[in-house]
Amino acid sequence: MTHRRPCIAIDGPVAAGKSTTSRLLPAELGYTYIDSGAMYRALAWAARRAEVPPDDTEQIANLLETTTIHLRPRKDGSNEVIVDGDDVTSEIRTPDISQLSSRLSEQRAVRRRMVALQRDMAKEGGVVMEGRDIQTIVLPKAEVKIFLTASPEERARRRALELRSGGFEADFEEVLAEVRARDERDSKRRHSPLRAAPDAVTLDTTGLTIERVVARAVAIVRQKAVEPNPPQAVG
Repeated sequence: MTHRRPCIAIDGPVAAGKSTTSRLLPAELGYTYIDSGAMYRALAWAARRAEVPPDDTEQIANLLETTTIHLRPRKDGSNEVIVDGDDVTSEIRTPDISQLSSRLSEQRAVRRRMVALQRDMAKEGGVVMEGRDIQTIVLPKAEVKIFLTASPEERARRRALELRSGGFEADFEEVLAEVRARDERDSKRRHSPLRAAPDAVTLDTTGLTIERVVARAVAIVRQKAVEPNPPQAVG
């Protein structure tokens, strides 16, 4: 009988450290990383390419039916994002795509389709999936649930650094306002609002290095009595 490895669900607000932690954690566990947020960004990229307004639910529904989105694991642990055969990994990381994906994620049809795709990716186990509703909606029975958070100021600082490193201008006060606005939308949307599951472990990353965050996440996994390493070959 094949042993099904557990699923690890990581949620949290923007710039809390979800993506970096979730990319590095699988290396410690021998698991596969799934960036659920990249799927929404991929749809946003497709909507912009097709010039579909984000509030046109009928056209967005059609786009959901005709667009193919694939995530391919990279050697560095990240995901390569493919939309209709095109590699859009870099193109979906712009500020406008980020804002557009947030608006699209408020639509019930969009979330229903994405949740179905994400559950299918995780059905065999052995995955670390991150997003904003993974532990509450997508994988409510995940064996380990971690909710990463940090102060708005800390998250704005990180986001500004990320944007600048990507060649974009980033004023701290403007980024802070965007972070708070995103928090408001994500936590108060009608469908799948951002919140920690009752059985999730909350990890505040304010002031922590990524190494310390990953170490604490690994400790949480072990405390949950989940097998931390893949089965080893014998012989």
